[in-house]
Amino acid sequence: MGKKKRAVKKGKKPHKNKPTSKKYSKYKIEGNNITRAPVCPRCGPAIFLMVAKDRLYCGKCHYSEFLNKSSDKSGSQSDNKSNGSVERGE
Repeated sequence: MGKKKRAVKKGKKPHKNKPTSKKYSKYKIEGNNITRAPVCPRCGPAIFLMVAKDRLYCGKCHYSEFLNKSSDKSGSQSDNKSNGSVERGE
């Protein structure tokens, strides 16, 4: 009869720290005022919108707001509204 091979034990894995939360980067303190990043109107105040160069986007419900461009044509704005998105000017 042959001997059975045993699996070699490797021991414990080294501890790795979890990445820190980025939720504090969504708030800005200016004097006595606290300003929040844009929030999703569908999901509520707990979900922040991602800020891209031309739009705001919710990763949870896929809501998007397109920011106005000064050199934008009027024909492309009607395409955005038919897509179920809201246009936001600031």
